[in-house]
Amino acid sequence: MPRISFEDLKAQFKRVLMKKGCDEATADLSAQLMTESSCDGVYSHGVNRFPRVVEYIDKGYINLKAKPTKVDGMGAFERWNGNLGLGNVNAKLAMDRAIELARSNGIGCVAMANTNHWLRGGSYGWQAADAGCIGICWTNTQPNMPAWGARDRRIGNNPFIMAVPRQGGHVVVDVAMAQFSYGQMENKALRNEMLPVPGGFDEQGQLSCDPNEILKSWRVLPIGYWKGSALSIVLDLVATVLSGGRSVASVGQLSNDEYGLSQMFIALDANNIAGEDYLKSAVEEVLENLHASERVDPNQSVLYPGENSLAIRNTNLANGIPVDDGVWAKIQAL
Repeated sequence: MPRISFEDLKAQFKRVLMKKGCDEATADLSAQLMTESSCDGVYSHGVNRFPRVVEYIDKGYINLKAKPTKVDGMGAFERWNGNLGLGNVNAKLAMDRAIELARSNGIGCVAMANTNHWLRGGSYGWQAADAGCIGICWTNTQPNMPAWGARDRRIGNNPFIMAVPRQGGHVVVDVAMAQFSYGQMENKALRNEMLPVPGGFDEQGQLSCDPNEILKSWRVLPIGYWKGSALSIVLDLVATVLSGGRSVASVGQLSNDEYGLSQMFIALDANNIAGEDYLKSAVEEVLENLHASERVDPNQSVLYPGENSLAIRNTNLANGIPVDDGVWAKIQAL
């Protein structure tokens, strides 16, 4: 598997986006976000996802000329329309606005309708934490997960992100409501690897660690079984109601593809609310206690959410970002 430098990978993303009609500034921002995701080891929502982004541009689901527009506002809350623009750019701008509202109000909330897949949701948690804010965000999806007790998919795996700022490396949780996201399973399938724990059911209704079998059945396993199913439903409802956009069910009525999504972005100005000194001491107390855990495997560290991302990022910046041969050839040919 070749390793591609950060600069070269970003240049390829930007080249293709501009070739498709994107203005340079928007193409640069979108390419930067996708390259950062890949550099942090989230290949499933970075480099491996890019050919599908181009496919959706060609199908007309993504409007490269569109910019998000404010629809309404009430105090620290605003409702925006993504106008089917690039999903990661829309999400970056939405979290920027939530952070700006938090600076004035302590908290800021942006609900966005009619937008596209945001790629790595954790990007916007890191973004909020970089600004000294606690970040909370989530998105709905196409119907891609059965509710607990059901066979057919009628709810979404609706990724959810929370981030807490920390000088030595932010604490960032980025989880789908399924045990594994479809992107993660596609990444495992691409490498002919099994999942470490069962991630769904095969076509015979048996729990499986084989991503190929789960991808065939579309029966992914909700996290915490019925609990993940319930969380998925509530996250979808909140995003739909507050954004005035489409629910998972409505997204599913558009086509077999995924666009026209509803998303939520919340920022809390942690530095000013808690004070920098208390914020630092409180976070460090929790993480030091975590790191003092008795390990099951002496060779396996107990990590806080987001800790491993920093190590992967540093390795990939130094050595280049690993990219599958087939994926790299496909991107170069676009």
